Amino acid sequence: MQRFVFVTGGTGYIGSCAIAALLAKGHRVRALARPGSQQKLPPGCEVALGNALDGATFADQVAPADTFLQLVGVAHPGPSKAAQFESIDLVSARESVRAAVQARIAHFIYLSVAHPVSVMRAYQDVRIRGEAMIRQARLSATMLRPWYVVGPGHWWPIALLPFYGIAELVPSMRESARRAGLVTIKQMVRAIVAAVESGPTAAEPRVLDVHTIRRA
Repeated sequence: MQRFVFVTGGTGYIGSCAIAALLAKGHRVRALARPGSQQKLPPGCEVALGNALDGATFADQVAPADTFLQLVGVAHPGPSKAAQFESIDLVSARESVRAAVQARIAHFIYLSVAHPVSVMRAYQDVRIRGEAMIRQARLSATMLRPWYVVGPGHWWPIALLPFYGIAELVPSMRESARRAGLVTIKQMVRAIVAAVESGPTAAEPRVLDVHTIRRA
């Protein structure tokens, strides 16, 4: 079944790849972009001009999409960016949820993060609050919970693979190491496409953790 997907964060690292993959599978995609940034969207993608931090600028452009894919986030998140997580990640999630409710979206897909993990607490807190907004709005949803997505321009965590191997051998560290494992951009995109194509979920949001993303 062809889906009509409205995307926020479509010009970013994950978003541009996800849109290209969705279009290749025959789905209709409309993506939000700031004026002047629309050329960053893949060919064949419809453009909705607006600001992800202000739902009033794009809410009336969401319908008649049936799926909302929320991918907005601070690039290269790190501990020093806690204020940006609040002002960008959290605000965009709030505005997207409001727009999705107004448009009567059937399926809301949210890029969250693996948790609990002992580092990047501010980042996890904002994404957890984003998940809570979705639940409170009673949207049929899928929560994607990767930790770090490796790919072009994002290869540095590969150096941590020996640590992951050791940590998984230590009983007290095994669960946390697996929860915060790495996924590739190809695995992430496959998981997003699978979530879109599987359609709305039951009453409780569907959660795709690192293990599930890797198997998509």
